[in-house]
Amino acid sequence: MKPASIGMLLAASLAAACGQLLLKVGAQHKTHAAQFLNLPIALGLSLYLCGTVLWIYVLSKEKLVVVYAFTALTFVLVYLGAVLTLGESLTLKAGGGVLLVLAGLYLLAS
Repeated sequence: MKPASIGMLLAASLAAACGQLLLKVGAQHKTHAAQFLNLPIALGLSLYLCGTVLWIYVLSKEKLVVVYAFTALTFVLVYLGAVLTLGESLTLKAGGGVLLVLAGLYLLAS
C-alpha cells in the first residue's frame, strides 16, 4: 500500500474515533430527542463525515480487503480514547485484544 494511502487511512481512523468520542460526550445523560442537538454531536458527526470522505477516496485507489482492515484501528483508537479522556477502565484482556488487533493490522497492511 502506498504511504499516502496509509496516511489518509490513519487520518480517517483518527477522525472517526474522535467523532465517536464526541458523540458519546454529546449523548451522555440525554433523554429527550431535542437534547441530542448539541455541539459535541455536531462536531462528532462532522469529523465522522470527514473520515468517511477520506476513506472513500482511499477505497478508489487501494484494495478493499486492506483498506477495510483499518476499521480495526478505529476500534483501538476509540478504546484508548475512552480510557484516556472519558475515564473508562482498561482491562488486561482488552489491552491484549488491542495488541492483537494492531498485530493483525500490521500483517495485513505490510
